[in-house]
Amino acid sequence: MKNRLSFLTNTKSLVAAGVMGISVFAGISWVQSDGVEASDIQAAQKIMDLNFNQDEIDMLLRNVNQTLSGIKELHQYEIDNSVPPAFTFRPQHTGKAIPTTQRASNWELPTNVQMPANKNDLAFYTVAQLSSLIKERKITSVELTQFFIERLKKHGDELQAVITITEDRAMAQAKKADDLLKNGTYLGPLHGIPFGAKDLMSVPDYKTTWGAGPYKDQNRGDELATVVKKLDDAGAVLIAKLTLGALAMGDVWYGGTTRNPWNLEQGSSGSSAGSGSTTAAGLVPFALGTETLGSIVSPSTRNGVTGLRPTFGRVSRAGAMALSWTMDKIGPMTRSALDCALVLDVIRGEDNKDLTVQNHPFNYTGKADLSKLRVGYLKSYFDAGRGSQRANDSISLEVLKSLGAKLEPVEWVSDMPFGGMQAILTAEAAAAFDALTRSDRDSLLVRQNAGAWPNLFRAARFTSAVDYINANRARYELVEKVNALMKEYDVIVTPSFGGSQLLTTNLTGHPCVVLKNGYNGQGSPTSISFIGNLFDEATILSVARAYQEATDFDEQHPPKFID
Repeated sequence: MKNRLSFLTNTKSLVAAGVMGISVFAGISWVQSDGVEASDIQAAQKIMDLNFNQDEIDMLLRNVNQTLSGIKELHQYEIDNSVPPAFTFRPQHTGKAIPTTQRASNWELPTNVQMPANKNDLAFYTVAQLSSLIKERKITSVELTQFFIERLKKHGDELQAVITITEDRAMAQAKKADDLLKNGTYLGPLHGIPFGAKDLMSVPDYKTTWGAGPYKDQNRGDELATVVKKLDDAGAVLIAKLTLGALAMGDVWYGGTTRNPWNLEQGSSGSSAGSGSTTAAGLVPFALGTETLGSIVSPSTRNGVTGLRPTFGRVSRAGAMALSWTMDKIGPMTRSALDCALVLDVIRGEDNKDLTVQNHPFNYTGKADLSKLRVGYLKSYFDAGRGSQRANDSISLEVLKSLGAKLEPVEWVSDMPFGGMQAILTAEAAAAFDALTRSDRDSLLVRQNAGAWPNLFRAARFTSAVDYINANRARYELVEKVNALMKEYDVIVTPSFGGSQLLTTNLTGHPCVVLKNGYNGQGSPTSISFIGNLFDEATILSVARAYQEATDFDEQHPPKFID
């Protein structure tokens, strides 16, 4: 473009003629003073990995400005975080066949469980044990709810793990559970059991803070998260909304840093920080967490609890804060694999709100004959481990062998553009919080470094729509490759961290259960992870249960919180 003249006159007639910011007349390019110019395109090319010549740039200017005009309109249009895109991600079912018939569950819950001599020991009873006490009417839900609320009040501040104790709601729900049981109605294993929820799940009459300063007084009106409603319907009792790293990153929230009950000098790690910390410390029997890229796996590891990241599309996210519409998942954090199964059975399934959710059977038996399962392990990841984690992982493999597993070395998918695919998360997150960035209220978030959300949201603006779509096309191929690998196995065992498996399985939607397998030199827990086929949480939870029955890590609790 040889000559540029500011477009200052006759604007209305030019717009009526269909000119949006640029008119080309007699070989001269005309631009609005606030429009995109050739020099802007030239500079932006480096960001987009492009190399257009000058003629191509001159030709595309009009189109870019037309698009910009429309984009500015979009920026003025208010879209609530609860509104999803007009497309859904559903990992293709090209791996092992998914069962089509739901069988009746036989949980084989413990019977004749006794009240402890020291009532404080109830803090570390499993959901299964507490369920037996409730069903056999050895304790009421009101008594149990009051007990755990007192635990929250006593220890919650020390752990910086609690945002709101939902006491009024909880006591009403507990009384309702007791009345139903008294009148002969038993709703199932979660009847009368208290629980906590990560505070990105909406509950009417209580604030939903998302762990972030800009939203610390947010009221979502009548919005009720589907998972909380399902638990309500099963007779469970919500007693607390728990801390999360601001906008689902890390353990730093607007009120402080959530602590690891095994080592109060450490943070709780991962955005489901409060869920992991309170469950480990015996402040709740179980909690709900979410994962987009490690936020169940990481705090379950740090806090030494059993966490389940279900298959993408197994559990509805309706009523929960959206970070990445194609990667967010909700799952339980508990004391045992059996407890994870009990909770998943309640929260799974369609709700006609989250359109990614599919109704597939969950045929959990709790029995795993490892000698009849094909069990792979990611040999190179185990070989790359260090220190106490490597030692604990090696012992875990020996435990599985003692249970009859014939471990087969497996190499994980590696020849994929993982860095480009990770941009899917940041692009979607930036879209979910577009208004926050544009309003400059992102400055109210505590963390402001290069790896924190404010900066990542800004940087994600330079991921083009074309690259976002192509990243999802590569993701399709990644799902195919992982399905092809998983089709040969019932479970794959892996260190919880290291290599690309954590990013891979969060992109492909494959389920994972993570459980304690020892401690490091600082006395904090370490973990091992079991990966399964799509919608086959039943198998990996059964294997995890067998592992826990052969070890005693799940029965060990933070000494400071044993009263």
